[in-house]
Amino acid sequence: MPRIESVQVDLIALEPTTLRSDAIQSFVRQETPILRLRCSDGSEGVGYSYTIGTGGSSIMALLRDHLVPRLLGQDPDCIESIWQDLLLHTHATHVGAITSLALAAIDTALWDRRCKLLQLPLWKAAGGSAPKRPLYTTEGGWLQLSTQELVAQAVQAQKEGFAGSKIKIGRPHVGEDVARLSAVRAAVGPGYELMVDANQSLTLSEALRRAQALAHLQLAWLEEPMPADSIMAHRHLCRHSAIPIAVGESLYSLGQFADYLQAQACHIVQVDVARIGGITPWLKVAHLAQCHNISVCPHFLMELHVSLACAVPNARWVEHIPQLDPVAKSRLRMEAGYAIPPELPGLGIEWDWQAIAALGSDRFVHPAG
Repeated sequence: MPRIESVQVDLIALEPTTLRSDAIQSFVRQETPILRLRCSDGSEGVGYSYTIGTGGSSIMALLRDHLVPRLLGQDPDCIESIWQDLLLHTHATHVGAITSLALAAIDTALWDRRCKLLQLPLWKAAGGSAPKRPLYTTEGGWLQLSTQELVAQAVQAQKEGFAGSKIKIGRPHVGEDVARLSAVRAAVGPGYELMVDANQSLTLSEALRRAQALAHLQLAWLEEPMPADSIMAHRHLCRHSAIPIAVGESLYSLGQFADYLQAQACHIVQVDVARIGGITPWLKVAHLAQCHNISVCPHFLMELHVSLACAVPNARWVEHIPQLDPVAKSRLRMEAGYAIPPELPGLGIEWDWQAIAALGSDRFVHPAG
């Protein structure tokens, strides 16, 4: 029986190539813990997680001091058992972003190892539902962009073959959001999908108002209109909005998703593999959503989500925001508006270890030596 013998974790900081801002924050940097585990049978797996700007050192501390020491000697084939054990071990700090993000780095590494041993790409090992999914871009829709810039970038994305664009909303007055979105819709026509994202910035009354004001634009969804813990407010909005309501990127546990679905408080689930704690819980959320006839349109992390979206039958979209280009040799493949999952065994990410070493701001190896 194989055993986990050593774990190395590198924390790197990736600077965005373009200014990214929304109604509540700016994307300053992406702190990315990359975890590499090695086993007694010679196998290994690489996983990762991320934060937007802050919290990377806290994730590293949780991994170094509490989670990684429990991995040594464990059977890496028992992914479910390991995930449950680590979740229980950190119950005092869960539900929470830091704990989930730390768990995700471990869980994705274990899945990477499993898929490599099976000689299967992740999308097949995790279900194998479809060989492609529609792809939309968020890179040209940030809130600081002028209306002219929004229009130009949406038109360019349409020319490049994307099937849709997401536009950030949350300008001081509803009329500004309507004018910006109306200009984009007029430029791209009715056959190109547009999504909007308020990043939890609205009150219920303002969410109702903006949903009504934007309804004529035939939007694919309104994302995170209100704070994520406002389940009953989202339920009320769902009952009165002609635009489908999407939530999930700011939910961190299976129970939170279950509560939303039971309350009929969302139309689309946007579960994030890092923020939910890894591939193991991601698949549970996706299948739970399927039981409720709800689509999954995962948030961010396109390099991982392209495979997971193709693994399950109810995934609808993949979001295009380049994340790992500075530290990976592989690139997301797009054909005729569709994202194509990698066929390489494992997660399908070809890491550039020289670049990782050059960018790394912190590293630990357990056991040390």
